Amino acid sequence: MKFDTPADINPIDQLRVVGRATDRIDGRFKVTGTAPYAYERHDVVQNPAYGFVVGAAIGKGRIASVDLRAAEASAGVLAVVTADNAGKLAKAGRNTAKLLAGPDVDHYHQAVAMVVAETFEQARDAAEKVKVDYVAQGGRFDLAEARADAPLAGSGYWGEAATSVGDFQGVFSAAPVQLDATYTTPDQGHAMMEPHATTARWDGDKLTIWTSTQMVAWDAGDIAKTLNIKRENVRVVSPYIGGGFGGKLFLRADALLAALGAKAAGRPVKVALTRPLMFNNTTHRPATIQRIRIGAARDGRIEAIGHESWSGDQPDGQPETAVNQTRLLYSGSHRMTAMRLATLDLPEGNSMRAPGEAPGMMALEIAMDEMAEKLGLDPVEFRRRNDTQVDPEDPSRPFSQRQLVQCLGIGAERFGWNKRKRPGQAREGRWLVGLGMAAAFRNNLVTPSGARVRLDARGIVTVETDMTDIGTGSYTIIAQTAAEMMGLPLDQVAVSLGDSDFPVSSGSGGQWGGNSSTAGVYAACVKLREAVARKLGVPHEAARFTEGFVEADGKRASLASLAADGDIEAEDKMEYGDLAKKYQQSTFGAHFVEVAVDSATYEIRIRRMLAVCAAGRILNPKSARSQVIGAMTMGAGAALMEELVVDKRFGFFVNHDLASYEVPVHADIPHQEVIFLDETDPTSSPMKAKGIAELGICGVAAAVANAVYNATGVRIRDYPVTLDKLMRGAPA
Repeated sequence: MKFDTPADINPIDQLRVVGRATDRIDGRFKVTGTAPYAYERHDVVQNPAYGFVVGAAIGKGRIASVDLRAAEASAGVLAVVTADNAGKLAKAGRNTAKLLAGPDVDHYHQAVAMVVAETFEQARDAAEKVKVDYVAQGGRFDLAEARADAPLAGSGYWGEAATSVGDFQGVFSAAPVQLDATYTTPDQGHAMMEPHATTARWDGDKLTIWTSTQMVAWDAGDIAKTLNIKRENVRVVSPYIGGGFGGKLFLRADALLAALGAKAAGRPVKVALTRPLMFNNTTHRPATIQRIRIGAARDGRIEAIGHESWSGDQPDGQPETAVNQTRLLYSGSHRMTAMRLATLDLPEGNSMRAPGEAPGMMALEIAMDEMAEKLGLDPVEFRRRNDTQVDPEDPSRPFSQRQLVQCLGIGAERFGWNKRKRPGQAREGRWLVGLGMAAAFRNNLVTPSGARVRLDARGIVTVETDMTDIGTGSYTIIAQTAAEMMGLPLDQVAVSLGDSDFPVSSGSGGQWGGNSSTAGVYAACVKLREAVARKLGVPHEAARFTEGFVEADGKRASLASLAADGDIEAEDKMEYGDLAKKYQQSTFGAHFVEVAVDSATYEIRIRRMLAVCAAGRILNPKSARSQVIGAMTMGAGAALMEELVVDKRFGFFVNHDLASYEVPVHADIPHQEVIFLDETDPTSSPMKAKGIAELGICGVAAAVANAVYNATGVRIRDYPVTLDKLMRGAPA
């Protein structure tokens, strides 16, 4: 099905199932421990062996020699895999660095070997006996040092690396009110609960991997390319994932080494990366340095806005696209953005929790607050005055929906924004109290997505698609979509996900998964409705599907009876025309935060948070709320805690475990509230939905930082906002 005209009224608009707050149908499996995760597939492999990965002990250099004799002689050892015996390996296009080092080492903890043994303990013991001699080389590990000669990034999915409209430099220089400030965000890690893990089995020349991945089709294609085998000989299965956040978008070392280990040992192999390897071996969010310049008239109208960002990655990597939102969020006739990319020898930087807008808004929304203060304007009012209903870089493109001003207004009223005082003026005993806010913005992306649906004689519709559920509720919204389309109760729909034998879906990531995958199910259900109508002998346009029956032209039959003599099956995918080019499709919101700061210790406590979101039709308000409050919590972590500390001598992240990489917990935020505006976007998909998950994080960190400033009068531009930085800036 091709979606190239805005959606008209369709079966989803009935909202009998879609749009209702619904418990996640996978929830009971997870809370009872019966959801099969990748490392726990005891049901699919017999007598598995265990792999333990050895990571490189240098940040840059080469392997001079590897001595495996002691490891191979250890109890229970079946095989040791290295680049020397792994065979010729390619580098998949989605991997920036090789997944198995040798002879060159590209980054610290890049895999250099894996020991396969009868038990995990034996594999771990033997791995400690692998002796690797390295020749270390000087690496580039400091973004600040590399900034000076960092070139413009190349073009990519983010568009051009630099944009320019009007005369930014001239108008900014002449603006009556100016801001020129630099902000930094640190390297950050994913720290999901389930590690990167894989169980691999070979059956002749056919490979099956049960792995924890967000993108099943990507992994299947990339492991086939890496191993130089046919794509049809690879099956990837990933029905349950214990968190991804972008860290499981791409093929990683656990999957490759499990496959290599299973081949070498001649039996199935399980591999799970240890927590330190998750931080240094897999991907992370790269640090940024961001310079923002805003020039405004005295009435608060932005005349010139410029945003430059520096980030780093391995050779042939990609930038952190931190200027994305500045290209679209606020008005201003004279504009400039630029992304520069330094070559660094740190572990690979890549997508993490709203890449681009999340770190970009951390800077932009502090700058907007600073500019509002210079102008003597309330921060909410300043943002209102600079709203735009068209793409400010291309005014011929209107936004398909844009309710930013409504989000700001509703949020300010609900939060009690009018009680906000001047910086440092609100106090409760020893606590300094502050209110902060920020706009929320995340682009809406749509991706082709397919599904197969089958009606059986029990009247049950089964949906099959390789879509994944990373804890976001994919099972449920897909079931809701099929139930709505076929006129069935939710318990008459069965959903099977995460198998490369199923039709290729959008996968989970980039806030595109929910809308795109359900649109693919919609397309398949349209075909199934047509097939059912033909079976009844009525035109499908007139057929009505309700309560397990279909009727039209005086004919009526149960779905079960129509499939009595054999299953009725349909398959299709949703593809997209150029509506996203004609209309700028984005999601909007507003975040409000109250903090308290101890006046003696400068300890920060978040008291309450509010998010107001406009993100198209909300398919399941219950799971959508869960996603947003989870994202708000992540934003709080980015603001106050999260930082991968780089050892700039040796090029590794020092705090590479859950004891030293701090993330917020429930007790850190006692009250969170989410409001969804009533909105549909017919230019997005037949679901009239858009993404919601990542909108919840974009802007949160700045709202927290702005609240801390309002409480203390100390402005911190270098994340995370920690008490030592506040103390340094505090008045005597």
